[in-house]
Amino acid sequence: MNNTIQEAIKVLRNGGVILYPTDTIWGLGCDATNEEAVLKLLKIKQRSDSKSLIVLLDQDHKINRIAKDIPDAAWDIIDHAQKPTTIVLDGAYNLAPSVIAADGSVGIRICKMEFCQQLISKLNKPLVSTSANYSGCPSPINFSNVDSTIKKQVDFVIDLPKYHQSKGIASSIIKLDKNSNVTIIRP
Repeated sequence: MNNTIQEAIKVLRNGGVILYPTDTIWGLGCDATNEEAVLKLLKIKQRSDSKSLIVLLDQDHKINRIAKDIPDAAWDIIDHAQKPTTIVLDGAYNLAPSVIAADGSVGIRICKMEFCQQLISKLNKPLVSTSANYSGCPSPINFSNVDSTIKKQVDFVIDLPKYHQSKGIASSIIKLDKNSNVTIIRP
């Protein structure tokens, strides 16, 4: 696994896009601070840059690096979530412009999957996480569900049989404003 992570990091640091397993479904990822990489990812996905993206972090204390004025409720949700949960926070910064939504927010998930944690930790940057499918098509639950054309378009494929089957459950998405008002986007 370490060699695979090292190869993926080289690709990510050079502005590449990877196909990788997450704690939910199979995803396309890139350095969330690199605008050219994000635009390349969106082109592969055939998705407009007007739709927001989710970023993964390996540890919750790193949220301060990409979002300002984090409400106390965010920490409670992270601590008590029973399943992968994405929190949409206002005041996004230090990210590629195409990662930040038009309202200035960003979706953040602390990934608890060992592979992703190691990858993000060694990259030391947030990682874009969007489903590895063409926009509007079903999200791939298994490695075998990823369209072969997408596999050919990315710069690196994380092909570790241990992770070929994902949990197949998209994350919950909760939006919090600076006053801790909660909006459930996806339960």
